[in-house]
Amino acid sequence: AGFESNVGYASGFFQIKIKLPNKDFSGVVLTSDPDGKGGNHDELDFEFLGSNGPPFTLQTNVFANDEGGREQRFHLWFYVDKTPIRVFKNNTKIGVSYPSQQLVIQGSIWNGETWASGGRKIDWSQVPFVASFVGFGVTGCQFQSSASKDQCYISSPKLWWNGDKYLGLDPAQRKALQDARTKYLYDDYCSKHADIHKECQIKKNTSY
Repeated sequence: AGFESNVGYASGFFQIKIKLPNKDFSGVVLTSDPDGKGGNHDELDFEFLGSNGPPFTLQTNVFANDEGGREQRFHLWFYVDKTPIRVFKNNTKIGVSYPSQQLVIQGSIWNGETWASGGRKIDWSQVPFVASFVGFGVTGCQFQSSASKDQCYISSPKLWWNGDKYLGLDPAQRKALQDARTKYLYDDYCSKHADIHKECQIKKNTSY
């Protein structure tokens, strides 16, 4: 089961409220991801990994030019947004691929028992696994062609998400990000594969 936006976007802002299944859904993955379409695969993942109650786990991942392997896992402590948990900076100047292809917004629920639940199998007696989505909204610059996509990256009142407010975190947001990472991040690709990903080799705390 799932849904997908009708068009692709070169830039934009989206939000959604998600309610996880109210039962043991170990092995089930609930994902909301702007998935790559065409070109060299880009993808930004927000994946809720199934469990038998709290703490719930959120995994994020970034694919750029078909290169992924950037998983980070948090034990969630909140049910309301506005706490930053991840920033992926543009480090193309040192050879790090950065998402640049059109993206669509997708949501789905699927079987991830081989990797998502620490070895626990899906209890199929619990079906159906039902997740609720409300408040879904996307405001974006639609992707028309590779030749014209740069117009989606300019700062203007119409493209407000490209403004200074969203280009970086203010001091309070940086502190909230660091607090969240210190207390609730328990699996970080940079701790395991820093030799593979150049962004992990930058001075600590300058790139997330």
